[in-house]
Amino acid sequence: MADRYGSDVLATDWRAPKRGRAVEAPADLGLVVEEVTTDWCGEIVAVDRDLGTLTLEDRRARRRTFPLGPGFLLEGRPVILVAPVRAAAPAGPKRTASGSIAVPNAPARVARASRIFVEGRHDAELVEKVWGDDLRIEGVVVEYLGGVDDLADHLKDFRPGPQRRVGVLVDHLVRGSKESRIADAIVRSPVGQHVRIVGHPFVDIWQAVKPDRLGLGAWPTIPRTIEWKKGVCQHLGWPHRDQADIARAWQHILSKVKSYDDLEPALLGRVEELIDFVTVE
Repeated sequence: MADRYGSDVLATDWRAPKRGRAVEAPADLGLVVEEVTTDWCGEIVAVDRDLGTLTLEDRRARRRTFPLGPGFLLEGRPVILVAPVRAAAPAGPKRTASGSIAVPNAPARVARASRIFVEGRHDAELVEKVWGDDLRIEGVVVEYLGGVDDLADHLKDFRPGPQRRVGVLVDHLVRGSKESRIADAIVRSPVGQHVRIVGHPFVDIWQAVKPDRLGLGAWPTIPRTIEWKKGVCQHLGWPHRDQADIARAWQHILSKVKSYDDLEPALLGRVEELIDFVTVE
């Protein structure tokens, strides 16, 4: 039997406007919209996020500004215009702790025959933290050198040559010191042309960390009669009874180093010089 009264008028959204309900739409430049209260139709030529307004330009090049929000038609349908989402700035290249451009997911290169010897365990740990990524990509192995007194024996075993270069970073390499005399003798030896020995002017590698990273105006001056690291710990009120205390102090200092910017330039240049020397093709 036919429904003589028709369908149920309450079964649908009977209050919906003829053109449908307004939905949000980004006020992208170039869209043509109509402002319903003034019948102004034009192209969106400007959007001011701070003021919450947009500017429409009609076909006669006349312009008029309206507040963002409801009251617009887009292709005949009601819209609530909102400021478009800002495009994310292109991410710059990531950099390693040394400041070099990072190579994501790059496998470590097969180790070169050339090596870098670093005097001092703390020195080697600092080099690894800042330059480790670069050294793995370049295939350069860093070897710990207990003391410069052992350098000649290490070189004798290593047998430096044109394809087996050695870079050496020495603590407190200053003119007239025992370390400088050992370095000069090696440079004058038959293998000298294949060995590059550089040093930093600091009493200890701790001083290569900028003091303000630890809240200091400067590293304290320690009398020569006192072991420098213990003297520093004592001056700063840190435990310094045994080697374990010194090791903990160093780990605290090392934790303040995030990149090359936390180190003094006098160290940066020396390490970069060694890397260049052992990676020359």
